[in-house]
Amino acid sequence: MMKEKNYIVATIRPWNIKVYEETICRYPGKWLLVTNPQDLKPKLIDRINPRYIFFPHWNQIVDPETLKMTECICFHETDLPYGRGGSPVQNLIAKGHKETMISALKMTSGLDAGPIYLKRRLSLEGLAEEIFIRASKIISEMILEIITKDLLPKEQEGEPILFHRRTPDQSEISLEAETLQELFDHLRMLDASEYPKAFINYGKFVFELSRPALRTSRIEADVTITRRNIVGG
Repeated sequence: MMKEKNYIVATIRPWNIKVYEETICRYPGKWLLVTNPQDLKPKLIDRINPRYIFFPHWNQIVDPETLKMTECICFHETDLPYGRGGSPVQNLIAKGHKETMISALKMTSGLDAGPIYLKRRLSLEGLAEEIFIRASKIISEMILEIITKDLLPKEQEGEPILFHRRTPDQSEISLEAETLQELFDHLRMLDASEYPKAFINYGKFVFELSRPALRTSRIEADVTITRRNIVGG
């Protein structure tokens, strides 16, 4: 009888953890979930000896030693090599994209530069958290395809286009927005747990907007008002 293969899923986002617990952990093989970056150590990897480590959402630099110990696969929400870099979903929406590809790639020392196992389409409609939940389910299907078909990655083709990770300051609503759709896109692309919400600074207060809904002639949203942290204020 062939020995069962071991796998690790390393992720920090609740939607990825949920799909692991509901779906991925039932796939063939023995599975381990890691949600704390401090736990992903060479000692653990050596003990588990995984065929793959999957990184649906990590936001941490993976130790080069880890990359040498086993095949590490991450998932990036752009059609690589287009969109290498941070905040892919937000950058895509800001650029007017309506859909994208999720690229499953082998992790290397280069940022999002590794060879590609497969790609799957992802709609960018809805709020950011809805997009991430949708992506997590697609990623789970991609993981199953990788482990059952033992796919070989192919080098990326084309000229790389780089994205830059967005900063919290960029969540501020711009006075340059001209249409409701443009403003709605800014609000919705930031509406996910643990992400900096769209906001307006007004005097000594901050107005944070969440759960936006685009109507025919208006946007409805929840507003949370807090006092600004102003140095000397």
